[in-house]
Amino acid sequence: MASATWSQTFTMAKKRTAYRVWLSEVMLQQTQVQTVIPYYLRFLTKFPNVTALANASLDDVLHAWAGLGYYSRARNLHKTAILIRDKFHGKFPTSLESMIALPGIGRSTASAILAFCDQQTLPILDGNVKRVLSRLHAISTVPQKNEKELWLLAQHYTPEKTDIIDYTQAIMDLGAMICTRHSPKCTECPVAQECLAYTRNETALYPVKAVKKSLPIKKIFLMVLINKKMKFS
Repeated sequence: MASATWSQTFTMAKKRTAYRVWLSEVMLQQTQVQTVIPYYLRFLTKFPNVTALANASLDDVLHAWAGLGYYSRARNLHKTAILIRDKFHGKFPTSLESMIALPGIGRSTASAILAFCDQQTLPILDGNVKRVLSRLHAISTVPQKNEKELWLLAQHYTPEKTDIIDYTQAIMDLGAMICTRHSPKCTECPVAQECLAYTRNETALYPVKAVKKSLPIKKIFLMVLINKKMKFS
């Protein structure tokens, strides 16, 4: 994920809007930046705003999404676009609760949209931020089982007086470009000296990975009765 940042992508797209932040956040779920960028730009060309997306057929949306995988994301994009067009008069809601209620928009995505586009002071907790916080505090449980603590830490570090847009972009880029999943660039990290994983030389241990359960092997015996006198036509 180190070849580009969303700062660069938004520059390419020329203008940051709630629609574009939402689209980028959804596309980035389970997909790397390098893969997403060309799809993102083509999608914007075909559906330049939320109303255009809502007015399109689901088949057109799925066709434009083809190749990104996890097609439920595209279906939720279309459902949400229709709701925004019909319920919110084509404008994204500005309350966290209303945003989270939309299909496919979780708390972190909703917070990112509201931070970038409405400058609301809200913490985000995408995969990159989870990795940064897990290493910084050497959290010994898997992120999926420790959401509450991670959200509290994300809230703790979210500044109230600093530009929330700058901070949100910085924490996302820190995870995407420096505190990477493999071979993190710790010597370039601005918080390395406070990072427990780095000072203990244990960055490879965090975030803690869930133990994969071995699939049980089952044996099934079948008895087949054959009547030689039966004839089959």
